[in-house]
This record gives sequence, structure tokens and C-alpha cells, in this order.
Amino acid sequence: MEGNRTLLLKQSEVESLIDLSDVNRLVDLTFHGMGEGTVKNPPKVSLDLGETGNWPHYEGFMNAMPAYIGSLDVAGLKWVGGFEGEREAAGLPYITAMILLVNPHLGTFLSVMDGAYISNVRTGAQVAQAIRYLFRKDHITLGLYGAGMQARKTVRAVADAVHIDCLHVWNHREETAQQFKEDMAEVVHGEIIVHEVSDQAGPCQAEVVVTLTPAQEPLIRREWVQPGTVIFPMGSYQEIDDALILEADQIIVDHPEQALHRGALKKLHTNGQITLDDIDGTLGELSLKETGLANIDKQITLCIPIGTGAMDVSVAYEVYRKAKEAGVGEYFDFVG
Repeated sequence: MEGNRTLLLKQSEVESLIDLSDVNRLVDLTFHGMGEGTVKNPPKVSLDLGETGNWPHYEGFMNAMPAYIGSLDVAGLKWVGGFEGEREAAGLPYITAMILLVNPHLGTFLSVMDGAYISNVRTGAQVAQAIRYLFRKDHITLGLYGAGMQARKTVRAVADAVHIDCLHVWNHREETAQQFKEDMAEVVHGEIIVHEVSDQAGPCQAEVVVTLTPAQEPLIRREWVQPGTVIFPMGSYQEIDDALILEADQIIVDHPEQALHRGALKKLHTNGQITLDDIDGTLGELSLKETGLANIDKQITLCIPIGTGAMDVSVAYEVYRKAKEAGVGEYFDFVG
């Protein structure tokens, strides 16, 4: 018995213990739990450390994301943030994160582990599972804005769940997108098309369009998007224009209250133009259905999985379980 001892796991150990198929399976399990009501997931609490230009001027933020997963009987918290400024100058990645797992019976801390890798892979898995729920078919065409680390994780997760017939890529630096094409050739068995910087509308010809950028100005305009398109605006700011949001036929989210306060919907919600009444459903609800979203081929759909602590806790618990089996990590007694 570990008693009060807590298992400490570093990023390389976390990476060695989990694969994309595991993550896709656990994200699916967690969405089902959210649909069934066996997951508790309060909205994330944000600490502004200069992200919006206000004091203190550290160009960053931290989010606290707690959750309880009934099917796994575990509670936890991800403490995650993004920083530019001094962190960028130090050569550190934008995202920083830790995940703490708690025994919900005793309140003892089971594990503390790096959370950056889990954050990246579960974000991609959320898109992958959402595509499955929305379409209920095994192949799609995919349009992508962004060609960084998160884009790579997302494409890998989607390719693990469905066949990508064609991948359209746009990035503000075309050379980065060309390198992305080379790197993803082993993952995407369909055609990969890199659009020139001047062809910003190019990826919008796909069935599914995903934005994975730090852009603070809209990348996609309403007139580029045709009925039958599903848009995933995954950035922390607003990567699509107001008209596209306001004229969308349906809006699907992972967590209604949370989705209104960060990302694509935040500004319009603050202005009173988008409310809870404008949310048409959740991914948890869709995960329980055997058919895809009605009229998806005739309408414009926004799908916004803003990210929940429940996904992180579920994946982290699997890492913890595998670490114990493999004897990976170090135990520490914080209580003494």
C-alpha cells in the first residue's frame, strides 16, 4: 500500500506510458460520462497573469481545471497555463502544466505528473471523437489552420479515429506548412495539400475545418464557408469572424458554461449576442447516440470543445495505473 505517498511522474515517463489509441478511448469514455451525468466538471477558473495586457505584465495565464470521473472513481486537477515573454525568451514551450490525482475517499494525493503532454494529446483526441459523433462515418476531408505541435497531435489523433481522405493545410509561414506535410505523410494516407499564404480560404473546402493557432484576429470569413462544413475553432481567442458564429445553423460544445467564457464565443457572449440558449447540444449528449448530427451535410456547424479537466484526469489516471504496473516514477511522502 502506498499510504500517503504520492507517485511523481516526469514528462518523458508520461509519454512512454500512453499512446493515442489509449487517449482516444479515454476521451470517448469521458464524453460518455459527461452525457450520462457521472462526471463532475466545474468550469475552469482562470488567473490572468498579463495575457490580456493587464497587471501583472507576465504575458501569461493559469487555469485550474478540477474534475471527478465516476467510472474510474478518481478526482483530480490540472493546473495549466500559457506564457510568452520571459518564458519564450528562456526557450521554454508556451504551455506549462501539472496534473494532481486524488483518492476521492481519503483525499490523499495519488500522483503528481507533468501535464503538458497530456494536454496536447487529449486536445487532439477531443476533435477526433467529436468528428466521430457528428458524422458517424469512417472517413472525412480535413482543413487545418496552423502547423505547429498541436496541429501534429490533432492530425495524429484524427487519423487514429477516421481515415483522412484529403488534408488541406494553411499556415502563416508556408515553409512551416511544407515541413508539416512531410512529417504527416506517414500518418495521412490521403492527399495533403499545402495552400499558399495568399490562399487563406483554401482549407474551407474540406468537410471539417480546424483552427489551431494563437491568432487574435479572425482567420476564417463567413463567405468562405459553405453548408455541410463543420468548423472547430480551437484557439484561445477568436479565429473566426462574428458573422460565421452568428449565422451558424448549430453550435455544439463540450461544456456550455465554459465555452461561453473563453475562445470563439467569449466576445459575443460578453456583448450579449450569444447566450446559453444559442447552444444546441453537447458532445456528451452526442456520444450517447448511434447516429450523427441531423442535417449536418446541409448546415454550417460550429463545434467547440474548449477543453475540460475531466479529459486530463481520465488520461492521467491511466498513466498512473500503468506507471504502478511498470514500476515507473518515484514515490514521495509530502506528509512525512
